Amino acid sequence: MIFSGYENFVSKIDTTDGVHRPEWMGTLDFSGLKLKLIASIVAIAGIHLRKSFMSLGSTDTDTIFWLVVVHMAFVTSAVLLALMDWITVKTKH
Repeated sequence: MIFSGYENFVSKIDTTDGVHRPEWMGTLDFSGLKLKLIASIVAIAGIHLRKSFMSLGSTDTDTIFWLVVVHMAFVTSAVLLALMDWITVKTKH
């Protein structure tokens, strides 16, 4: 993410020989980076939610309710971001 963000916002990383350059470098744009980041956040929230489900005896229902609400907010945000990117691509063509 750091290298991709640097290439997107600062400047291209010069690797003249191309041997040490990963294949994804230079191909991941801002939209792709944004979607990968929100997907990681959704995955982390989902793992935390699953951990809470596995320990139902020690977790109260209010905590689980709010964890589900936060997770669904992340999922909704991810879907809306993907939809906005899809609409943007469709309107450019």
